Amino acid sequence: MEGSVYQYYANVRTEPVEWLWYPYIPLGKLTVLQGDPGEGKSTFALNVVARITTGQPMPDGVPAKGKRVAIYQCAEDGIADTIKPRLQQAGADCERVAYIIDNDIALTLEDGRIETAIKDTRQCIYYRPHSGIYPA
Repeated sequence: MEGSVYQYYANVRTEPVEWLWYPYIPLGKLTVLQGDPGEGKSTFALNVVARITTGQPMPDGVPAKGKRVAIYQCAEDGIADTIKPRLQQAGADCERVAYIIDNDIALTLEDGRIETAIKDTRQCIYYRPHSGIYPA
C-alpha cells in the first residue's frame, strides 16, 4: 500500500479516551461549545472552567480530578474588561486559566498553537464557534 491515499481501520491500534468529565470533556482534546446566541454557552464554559481550576465537582456532581489548568479562548470579548471579570465572578482560579495569544495571527482549527497548548497543559480548549477560530 505504499503511496496509497487510504488505510484500513484493521491496521489502527485502538486506544482508550481519558475523560475529564465523561462523556462531555475528554482530556487532551479540543472541546467545542456550539449553540445559538444567548443560550448560555459562555456562562456554561466559564462555570466549567471555574470547576476545573478549583477542583470542584462538575455540574452533575461528578467529582473533580484535582485542580487543573484550563484554556479558555474567546475572541468576541475583551480579555481584561469581560473575560477575566467573568472568570472571577464564576470563581475560577485565574492562575490556572490560560488563553492562546493571537494578536497578530487569527487562530484556525488546524493552528499549531492549539495543538501545542493542549500538549503543554493536557487540557481542553473552550471557545465559541464565532470566536475567531475558523477552519483553515
